[in-house]
Amino acid sequence: MCGECIVEERGFREGHYGFYFENRLRDAIHAFKFQKRKDVGRYLVSLIREKVAALSEKVDAIIPVPITEKRLRERGFNQSFIIGEEISGITGCPVLHATLLKTRETKDQYSLSKDERRTNIKGVFAVKDKISIQGKRLLLVDDLFTTGYTVREASRVLLKAGAAEVIVFALARAGT
Repeated sequence: MCGECIVEERGFREGHYGFYFENRLRDAIHAFKFQKRKDVGRYLVSLIREKVAALSEKVDAIIPVPITEKRLRERGFNQSFIIGEEISGITGCPVLHATLLKTRETKDQYSLSKDERRTNIKGVFAVKDKISIQGKRLLLVDDLFTTGYTVREASRVLLKAGAAEVIVFALARAGT
């Protein structure tokens, strides 16, 4: 656990990641996310199969961090959904695709300062189907963990809607 997660309320119980976001891995994730290279995302998850498999006993369902409909049309896919599907294939846990929603457009987190990131993401998530997460241990999946504000906000909303606990998995961890 990082120092900031000890000091600040994080919402999620624990966090895991596959790689450090640096060098060739940074290039691979950029290709996955911005060049529509879904195969790269799937391959990266396959490289950490054992790490991902170990999460199966800790969670009941997988929740990908959502993007807005507008961003989905622009990009053509949600990279967190791809990661979630790959994890589901390894763990057997179902992916709840339409449970967590992003309710409004935000600026890209990577373009903002640390303080701006916190404000930018506040209040953007909503739970559509509360019954599907009642009392469940959820694996919240994202592509990149930098400050953690996105997964903190999503975790807060999921817990408020009745999830028993949230564990976070990010494909990569970046420095803040």
